[in-house]
Amino acid sequence: MKHRFLILSLAACCLCANLKAQALEGSIRYLVTHDWTKKMAAVDYISKQQRERIAYMWGNRSSWKVYTQLYFNANSAKYEDSEERAEPDDDGYSWRKDAFMIFRDFANNRENDLIDMLGKTYLVQDSLQAPDWKIQNDMKEVAGHVCMNAFWNDTLKNQKIVVWFALDMPVPAGPERLFGLPGIILEADVNNGGMTITADKIELRPVEKELALPNKMKGKKISELQYRAILREHMENKRKAEEPPFWGIRY
Repeated sequence: MKHRFLILSLAACCLCANLKAQALEGSIRYLVTHDWTKKMAAVDYISKQQRERIAYMWGNRSSWKVYTQLYFNANSAKYEDSEERAEPDDDGYSWRKDAFMIFRDFANNRENDLIDMLGKTYLVQDSLQAPDWKIQNDMKEVAGHVCMNAFWNDTLKNQKIVVWFALDMPVPAGPERLFGLPGIILEADVNNGGMTITADKIELRPVEKELALPNKMKGKKISELQYRAILREHMENKRKAEEPPFWGIRY
């Protein structure tokens, strides 16, 4: 009898979460902070002298902030750079000079990503392939939502990524190309502060218009496997040349 009650309770919880996900839609603004000194600290094949020289070149301007935007509902998500400036004195710098739009179709298990990389524009179209997340037991509040943490070691870019996903927002979306957890990712830390991404404004509202894809998406069509092969070659070349791999690719 107890066993039957437990099964019914779990089924009820899953049904409630599913119903909530179906009704959940809106937008999330993220504050993205880059720190060149911490990025350089993670490049293990560059000498200490090179790191110090680059840190000196950046001086007091080793970090900067930008906004990005995520639109989502139960079936899909679209992530892109925001038109808003996070810093008034950014000297006109903006990622929106590059093509960048990440689209996740959860209902049909498809990705449709427009990415400028190494001087070329690519349209990455393939089935969804989520990172191999390891879910932890830590909890904290992010933007008013109780979140649980998870991490993933990206062996391609040599990055450790720690994220916090909202337990009360059961949609597998997130910033950048991060997704695949049982809740929306509201915070991410890449390589111990090399880049941090934190939700700072959440609006639950209809976003059907914002989720629509552009009529024309120009770029060389490649698969996820081809995309990773391009990145792998770039990372290997930079390691051989003992140069930072950041320029020309999304961190």
